Amino acid sequence: MSRAPAQLPLGVGLRDDATFANFHPGPNATLVDRLVHQLDDDGEPFLYVWGAAGTGRSHLLQAACHAASDRDGRALYLPLAELGHFPPLMLEEIERLDLVAIDDLERVVGRKRWEEALFHAFNRLRDAGKRLVIAAEAPPRQLPVKLPDLASRLTWGMTFHLQGLDDPGRLAALQLRAKGRGMQLPDEVARYILHRGPRRLDALFETLAVLDRASLSAQRKLTIPFVKQSLGW
Repeated sequence: MSRAPAQLPLGVGLRDDATFANFHPGPNATLVDRLVHQLDDDGEPFLYVWGAAGTGRSHLLQAACHAASDRDGRALYLPLAELGHFPPLMLEEIERLDLVAIDDLERVVGRKRWEEALFHAFNRLRDAGKRLVIAAEAPPRQLPVKLPDLASRLTWGMTFHLQGLDDPGRLAALQLRAKGRGMQLPDEVARYILHRGPRRLDALFETLAVLDRASLSAQRKLTIPFVKQSLGW
């Protein structure tokens, strides 16, 4: 039986739907493949992922933690957007884990105590032969890192630009997410939601969640008139 990913006492967990199977890679297939195989013996020890908000950075980091758990590994997800206002005590002894996923790195860049803690954590993970994946909104060299040694460490591994999806890709992602929810989403309804709904994928998926709840409550199939009625479009 696989062990659950390590959890912080602060209550930060993983979304159940944040899996690789529930992510449409589009132009990011190489990145997803590297993440899927990061815990392999020949996997990449350090991956740095950057991209705009809404492209799926957090989803992929949580998916990596789920995948590590499925392989009986221990993983920890650290979203610094939620944790960055705390002292970096959660980085202590993380080399005992198999995979550490640090999200929203930009939230602590420039802060001496955090930068030093990250630098030392990086070294301990490397020396222990463990895996690290970091996500941020900008590539390593564009972050205003003050500690030169940390800036150097951030460029050691493989860096990937997480690219947004075009409209066919967004359609495929929407239908994949609907399938994961057990929803029947006809092509014409999906295209209507894409045309009328928000551009960001995370907001689009929330729209889908609203429709899922409305459909279950009304015991109605998803049609364009029902979508208009449910969302006030």
